[in-house]
Amino acid sequence: MSHSGRPTLAIAFHSGYGHTAVIAEAVARGAAEAGAEVISISVDTITDEQWAQLDAADAIIFGAPTYMGTASAAFHTFAQASTKRWYPQAWADKLAAGFTNSGAKNGDKSSTLGYFATMAAQHGMHWISLGLQPGWASTTGSEDDINRLGFFMGAGAQSPTDAGPEAVHKSDIATAEHLGARVARQAAIFRAGRTALAA
Repeated sequence: MSHSGRPTLAIAFHSGYGHTAVIAEAVARGAAEAGAEVISISVDTITDEQWAQLDAADAIIFGAPTYMGTASAAFHTFAQASTKRWYPQAWADKLAAGFTNSGAKNGDKSSTLGYFATMAAQHGMHWISLGLQPGWASTTGSEDDINRLGFFMGAGAQSPTDAGPEAVHKSDIATAEHLGARVARQAAIFRAGRTALAA
């Protein structure tokens, strides 16, 4: 955990083709703008030092593309390796949240977000939801509304399968920024509460 008053927020993610990395960058930007110290870790190349950074963080946000109804295989490899933290409950009482991207508008992304929440629960973490009402849900709405895909568990993004990372939708980027800011604010509250109780 940060030695300053600022919470430390780690983003542990995998990106297959670069689209999910754009979302991870947006989460990081939102968290930093909300006052957190942010560490971004690509889980397919995670080092021992980066595992230690996760252990020290106040919050961890998990991210991966949704492939075949769940997180990518590289993320699952990371998740299974995290059992070394699960046995001693090293991540207990940290905050957790998640984001995912797929080619389809829905694409069964809720399965991936639910998987992240279950993983967090097994680690004894506290799940932070997106905290946004759905956009694009009325005749006056549009695809430019924040949370245009209407997820509640976490941030859902959609990217065309035949386009590069530059095609990630601006609404999904704004939604991811909101998630990062929300988790950063909640981490600051938790951190202040722990400090107050220890006084």
